[in-house]
Amino acid sequence: MDSLVNKKSLINLNPFPKTSDDDDQFCTTAYCFFCSMKEADVSLRRSRIANCFKHIPLTDHPQHVLVLSGLWTISMAQPNNPEFPSLGIFHCMATLIHKAITHPHWLLHHHNIYIPYYAAHIIGSLTINQEHFAQIAVQSGVIPPLLQLLRGQITWVEQRVAVRALGHLASYGTTFQSLADYGQEVVNLAINLASTCLELVYVQFVGVKDVNKRLKYHRELMTRGIHGDLELENRKAEEWASQLQCWSLHLLNCFASKERGLDVICANMEFLEDLCHMWGGLVNQTSPAGVGLIRVLCYTKLGRKTIAQSPKIIKSLGNLSRSSDDWQYMGIHCLLLLLKDVDTRYKVFDIAASYLIDLIDLTSLRDKSKVGEAITNVLLLEYKHSNKLMRLNRHKVDQKPLLRQVLDLKVDRWKKERVISEEKLEEKRVLVSLIKQQANHKLCLGEIEGALRKYSEALDTCPLKYRKERMVLYSKRAQCHLLLNDPDPAISDSTRALCLSNPVNTHRKSLWRRSHAYDMKGLAKESLMDYVMFINITGCAKSDINPKRVKIPYDAVRMICKQMEATWLFAIPRSKAAQKESKDRLLFAQQRIQFRWVEMMKWKGKVWDENVKKNELVALKLEEIGDWWFVEVMLGGESL
Repeated sequence: MDSLVNKKSLINLNPFPKTSDDDDQFCTTAYCFFCSMKEADVSLRRSRIANCFKHIPLTDHPQHVLVLSGLWTISMAQPNNPEFPSLGIFHCMATLIHKAITHPHWLLHHHNIYIPYYAAHIIGSLTINQEHFAQIAVQSGVIPPLLQLLRGQITWVEQRVAVRALGHLASYGTTFQSLADYGQEVVNLAINLASTCLELVYVQFVGVKDVNKRLKYHRELMTRGIHGDLELENRKAEEWASQLQCWSLHLLNCFASKERGLDVICANMEFLEDLCHMWGGLVNQTSPAGVGLIRVLCYTKLGRKTIAQSPKIIKSLGNLSRSSDDWQYMGIHCLLLLLKDVDTRYKVFDIAASYLIDLIDLTSLRDKSKVGEAITNVLLLEYKHSNKLMRLNRHKVDQKPLLRQVLDLKVDRWKKERVISEEKLEEKRVLVSLIKQQANHKLCLGEIEGALRKYSEALDTCPLKYRKERMVLYSKRAQCHLLLNDPDPAISDSTRALCLSNPVNTHRKSLWRRSHAYDMKGLAKESLMDYVMFINITGCAKSDINPKRVKIPYDAVRMICKQMEATWLFAIPRSKAAQKESKDRLLFAQQRIQFRWVEMMKWKGKVWDENVKKNELVALKLEEIGDWWFVEVMLGGESL
């Protein structure tokens, strides 16, 4: 396919070719789409366009790819325009996709290799907003040919636009059932595609260093005809790979939200654990990706039961809930759903509570209010305010140190401070300031453990209403933990400081310290999110040389580059490819045919004896001349 495609000249990717008035007068193409579009009479124009849609799949003309390129541009710019859907465009696109799959010779003729991509993209663009258009598309029979593309009948580029279109059809209630008839197959295909697409794109495109070995039409579609820009191709391939994965997960979301295919999804624990690492990368920040599907599963009984069995998933949700990620609340919400379910609460409590306890001081998070209060209520479900059950429930709480800590901080201590006068509170605030000064002095002297104890003493003394003072104390204590190379409590204290900041997650020093702690634990994504947030909040100084440019701290640039390299979308596929290449080289070295001197010279004795007689040489045997095993060893043999 590639060799045939590379022989083609570049196609014109403009929506409509430029033609002169003379060319229009002598256009001899039957059912010419471009002439039909220029028709002034509306009814005649619609009739001619409808005829074009009927005859395009029946003919083979070089102009067809230009027609679809133009339709692609129009559908992207005007997805809500009802004209083309009412004239039969969906049936035309479905027929073209089916023709491309069933007639390989036609696919490689002219520039027809581009047609399946454009056709599937047009279907997806016209069904993105309007449910009525989606109904017309389903009635026109677009699902079977799109499924053929989803199965990988052509390449991953066509899979990308096919899963996008199917995701739009699955998002509407009236068209979902038509796709649900293929339910188990669609779910399995989407799971496989989401799991393997990054490696597939890397092996078939990004990892191919010789650009001439890449499929030419892939490069044309990505760069829109701009040649020689390898960086642009790789950047676009990364974006498309991310979209392919996220749209596959969106398709699974549509099934899971309607509780269809849950048994297939939940039976694949390896896939569920991999979901935690499917985040779309920095090139696709608008999709919740893997955590979005996990949250949908947490709304169902079977989903919660399955997720509760994996400590890896719970820890990943905990790390997300204590990060600067845009989807932080999703991580919190998933953990709360698991804790509210009596069947999963005690399976996940120890792990989930160790993360959520650092977030009980949250006031709001984006558009969610009283987040910390909701977390506290869920953690203390066993705690009853009834006097009859008080003693019994306190006994249960005392058995769990985390619950004891929450109860002391949010119940007992709050009740005590509520009745203290303002003068007493002010005295405590002054005392806290003195203790903090002592801690700062010890920290300057290098007495880290002593400073740590003083900061803890100050936190125990500081009233809960002084949020700013407590924020500073938590942040300073996190610094002590970092200096002691103890990242876990450093993350905990930094998170508590960020929850107390106003607005939330905006205390620069705490962000910096938590990002370093995450780096120490090898959590590159969480570290990167904190570094990015740190730069966004800090702002960058103007350059003295060029006022239009900004200066970013060197340490921040160095760490961001490090974490971006570690969280690159193709980091794992690149590592696998490197390991495979190393194994292949080793196998080749082991299997190569080596020159065996001992075996070869063993049968040369008679030849040597004949040469001795013929040339009247000294009568010596061949074995007496030299040790051939030594020659073999010196030349790289393995006789020893």
